[in-house]
Amino acid sequence: MAGRSVVYRHFQRALAQWPVDILRPQVSFQDVMRRRIDKQLGPSTTDKTSYDPGKETKDTLVSPLKPYNEQAQLEEANLLYSFLENRYSRKYPLSDRLLKPLSNPEYYENLVKELEEAPKRSFFGRLANSWKGFVRWS
Repeated sequence: MAGRSVVYRHFQRALAQWPVDILRPQVSFQDVMRRRIDKQLGPSTTDKTSYDPGKETKDTLVSPLKPYNEQAQLEEANLLYSFLENRYSRKYPLSDRLLKPLSNPEYYENLVKELEEAPKRSFFGRLANSWKGFVRWS
């Protein structure tokens, strides 16, 4: 049981550092992962009740729990940390050719700008922006 508590703390620490999605604050990755982790590793779970293939679950979207594997759980926690630390963007940096394609060099800059402005836009701003997509002034 000591292994479970270590893995549980790793997951909790990683999820506490996870950024909030500013475009969809009502859909929280942290909440979904916490429920999963609490169900698999929480203090009330034991090895005997963690997996019952014949038992139907209330939530049809959630698959039945697999038997506990500490090494696999630690690898999953390490994966969360790797995303938090941007290990993959440092290991595989994007080239300028990819970030600024010849067909539309400002595309990704405009996309980032739009994503930063979207959550701050008012209802009428969103409405006007959606109508701009329908009307072409050329």
